[in-house]
Amino acid sequence: MFTGLIQALGTLDRLDDEHFQVTCVGEDSVLILHDLVIGDSVAVDGVCLTVTSILSQGFVAIASPETLGRTILGQERDCFVNLETSLRAGSKLGGHFVTGHVDTMGCLISSVSTGSSWEMRFGAPPGDTSLWENQIDPFIVPKGSIAVNGISLTIADCDPQGNWFQVAVIPHTYNQTNLRDLKPGNLVNLEADILGKYVTKFLRASSRHQNQPALVNGWEGITPEFLAENGFI
Repeated sequence: MFTGLIQALGTLDRLDDEHFQVTCVGEDSVLILHDLVIGDSVAVDGVCLTVTSILSQGFVAIASPETLGRTILGQERDCFVNLETSLRAGSKLGGHFVTGHVDTMGCLISSVSTGSSWEMRFGAPPGDTSLWENQIDPFIVPKGSIAVNGISLTIADCDPQGNWFQVAVIPHTYNQTNLRDLKPGNLVNLEADILGKYVTKFLRASSRHQNQPALVNGWEGITPEFLAENGFI
């Protein structure tokens, strides 16, 4: 589990079909490396990877074929990767709960500086949009949370049909992450808010069993109206 607050930047080099070498850069590297051990989880551009060996200025991690097929990790690109170590019990939670299990890829549509922030709009990548429609679209809501390349961001605006969403990125986040390197057309990793996923599951279960309350004890009162009244929608 992660928070979506990026601790450092690094470079990514593919060693073979499933192993990647991550080299930390900058003074903030100590936040990643100071107590890192084999078996630890590190979010690399929002993808939870397991450390298999420790290097002097980084580590080697393994990624499954499923991960490579659903994320941008396996693609050639000339930019830094965002790094965050896993959340420790008792630590501050300044972002939102990020699992490191990327749902699908998105595409930067535009990035505009407003003076006080950068307004960045993302949409579905070109080609097959089925994963976007199934994995991201249902959870895009105004003021909701989303992780873009592992960064916890708040959705400022979105298309009612779920075709795009926009975030306002403050200067600190923009300058300390690889959002600063993105250009229109670049792909990013997206992870929807895990809480929204659970709410959706509860709603579907309630709808399926609305005439069988005994099978879903305690769920018969969970309706869209109930969730809206209590601030969930």
